[in-house]
Amino acid sequence: MSHSFLNASIPDLVKKLTTEEKIRLLSGPNWWNTNAIDRLGIPAVRMSDGPNGVRGSSHFIATPAQCLPCATSMASTFDTDALYKVGSFLGEEAKIKSSVILLAPTCNLQRNPLGGRAFESFSEDPHLSGMMAAAYVDGLQAQGVAATIKHFVGNDQEHERTAAESVMSERALREIYLYPFMLAQKKAQPWAFMTSYGRINGVHCAENPTLLQKILRKEWGFDGIVMSDWFGTYSSDLAINAGLDIEMPGPPRWRTPLLIGHLLSCQKVFESTLDEHATRILSFVQRQARRNPDVVFGDGEERSRDLPEGRAFCRRLAAEGMVVLKNAGDVLPVKDGKVKTVALIGPKVKERIISGGGSAALRPTYVVTPFEGLVANAQEGIEFKHEVGCYAHKFTPTLEAYLQTPSGEPGWSCTFYNHDKHGNPTGDPVMEYVLQDTRVKLNDFLPSGLTETWTIKLRGKLTMDKTADYDLGLTVAGRARLYVNGELTIDNWTKQRPGDFFYGQGTVEELGTVSLTAGVPVDIIVEYTNTKPPEGPESDRSQPALMRGVRLGSIEKIDEEEALVAAEQLAASSDVVILVAGLSPDWESEGFDRPTLDMPGRQNELIARVGKANPNTVVVIQAGSAVAMPWVDEVNGIIQAWYSGNEVGNALSDVIYGTINPSGRLPLTLPVRVQDIPAYPNFKSENGQIHYREDLFVGYKGYEAKKIKPLFPFGYGLSYTTFSFSHLTLSTTSIHKGPDFELDVSVTVTNTGAVVGSEVVQIYISLPDIGLTTPKLQLRGFTKARDIAPGESQTVTVKLDKYAVSWWDTPGQQWKAVPGIYGVHIGKSSADIVLEGEFALEQGFTWVGL
Repeated sequence: MSHSFLNASIPDLVKKLTTEEKIRLLSGPNWWNTNAIDRLGIPAVRMSDGPNGVRGSSHFIATPAQCLPCATSMASTFDTDALYKVGSFLGEEAKIKSSVILLAPTCNLQRNPLGGRAFESFSEDPHLSGMMAAAYVDGLQAQGVAATIKHFVGNDQEHERTAAESVMSERALREIYLYPFMLAQKKAQPWAFMTSYGRINGVHCAENPTLLQKILRKEWGFDGIVMSDWFGTYSSDLAINAGLDIEMPGPPRWRTPLLIGHLLSCQKVFESTLDEHATRILSFVQRQARRNPDVVFGDGEERSRDLPEGRAFCRRLAAEGMVVLKNAGDVLPVKDGKVKTVALIGPKVKERIISGGGSAALRPTYVVTPFEGLVANAQEGIEFKHEVGCYAHKFTPTLEAYLQTPSGEPGWSCTFYNHDKHGNPTGDPVMEYVLQDTRVKLNDFLPSGLTETWTIKLRGKLTMDKTADYDLGLTVAGRARLYVNGELTIDNWTKQRPGDFFYGQGTVEELGTVSLTAGVPVDIIVEYTNTKPPEGPESDRSQPALMRGVRLGSIEKIDEEEALVAAEQLAASSDVVILVAGLSPDWESEGFDRPTLDMPGRQNELIARVGKANPNTVVVIQAGSAVAMPWVDEVNGIIQAWYSGNEVGNALSDVIYGTINPSGRLPLTLPVRVQDIPAYPNFKSENGQIHYREDLFVGYKGYEAKKIKPLFPFGYGLSYTTFSFSHLTLSTTSIHKGPDFELDVSVTVTNTGAVVGSEVVQIYISLPDIGLTTPKLQLRGFTKARDIAPGESQTVTVKLDKYAVSWWDTPGQQWKAVPGIYGVHIGKSSADIVLEGEFALEQGFTWVGL
């Protein structure tokens, strides 16, 4: 590919493009690339998921990557400097994957913690979300990698996500849901936006000119590209005319020469509109090629990196995102001297839980489990014992660690076969691969030379390290069956039950029991086909061509009552219990919402029983959002550990052993019960609409308005030291400057305890009476006072601007600030306001744009 493209005139190139070439530029050729136009030397550029790590361009043979903590963990740092470093780190990761576009960050709002992708979103608060997103975008783009901020706008739950209209007031749209995107655009200018799957005001976001032209381009001055979410384009002319630049993924379903040619001939689309899109796309590709010529014109290879400094960064980031919620009797930190025996209990202690599911998931370079991290980093003299207590999986754990290919390599072999006219496998293998994962996803890769229908056979030798009865589990999008030593063990082929697997397009997990002997291998064969099962309509999946895959797992069969009793007995005989519980990508994922706040299985019962046996129990919750904690009074310690990436075990040990003093604070309110969530009961799509009836009162604003006491409030978190706030000062130098309004808020933070620590200062603003129903407190500034020594003080200053005093005036279609007295409330959380002041705005003002 010629480098002459770097200096080419874009208008001249557009003139040279044929109509068919312009149409090709408006979509991708495959899952992860833009289209190259070789005739004119125009290169393709590659993109990759996702928010907490760069997966690369294949689910099928994934290149390992560093997995960072999820967005709720990142936001818990309340540290924009850390988020800038996250972006910078991910920019470097993207380039070694030969990508120059990252499909991130996600800055939708957590209006409902049961939303399937809640873990991907930063916060329930629009200001915190926007500031985190802006810092992330800044760091990423400083590396020359384009951020694709998503999902614009209102993808706040998964139920009927491609159809549902988010029904909300214009104030809620502007002040809550568009607000984080607006802040990111003002402060960081993302180079790309991705549209949401659903509708606003009855119109799909991907074909919504109000969103894409009026607000994004005209009001906010956005000059990058707008791409659809994957399969989130639903029309040809409407989306093109509304301003959607690229349909993803390819090959396109809407932007074919045949379809667009017809629309041109009947003048539903004009050549000038194609020229506008082609100009934007070529300008974007040229900018990315200039920033990254070695990547765009490189070898296209995807590489992994695993460096000590990368490990240290991710470990520190994960630890700083963990939030200590309870520490009765100073059970934390766990120190040698007062503790000799530690019980490690729970279904998640030894599991590799690093991320939520869906497009955020990736294959990690390595994983340090909680068990491994807590044991490896302990002081000498501490004795550990382990009990599982109960299970909490939806799908049995994957088996790649226990498999070898027939020739003795790690993993299992995957062989593709073509079909004859009757749909039966025929002839020689088309291609063979060795896979390192028993989750086999075939959506973004197939070898060339396949017939329309085809089969794969997955073969391996399974050797377990314990003699026991095991449940094997087979889940599929397509059809599959499992043979163990030649015997049919699971039939997920002839009759199927629809389930959540693979974005809701697969089956439930079907189980088969086998007795396995430690060290003795058995032959495993999974046969998979992309043909539909013969049974009636109940087994037909809605979009079988989009998602293809199969998953094999296994778990030892246990008697759960015996396991619970064993956990109680171990707890009673130990000095301290560390119990790791929570959710997993099986339960929190793109494609479906959580049905309940409760953790799955008998985890709540396990925690209550263990806590009764030994109150010195520290419960570690791995979850991307809120879970119910009916046992909150039964245990002395609680840590919200979120999904912490592949350094989870080391980071957890740093918090539990006091290697770092925790400073994480909750970016969302944790409710006592689901009925307390302000969005309740309006979580689901009803007749194609999701009613945002809580309006502006999302999260802590709703709890405050209704005086409902949460389990733990927004902004809350404990330290191993204590802090006092004093000397609130408000500068008034530019208070009369209309839209140029600025206000400096300064606070002195003193460490009144015995350990060096960091504290988050949260600034909430209350508006004067504007004649409209408005939340009393709204976060409008925050900062972190870092590493304050015992007895020392640090003064921090936060600069507020017009955003802090403005609200959306729907009749005037503008932002508005009115004269009056504004309250400034300094909090350790939204429910713990420790300092208050006020200032007078003597002249009101209005503004539009940024």
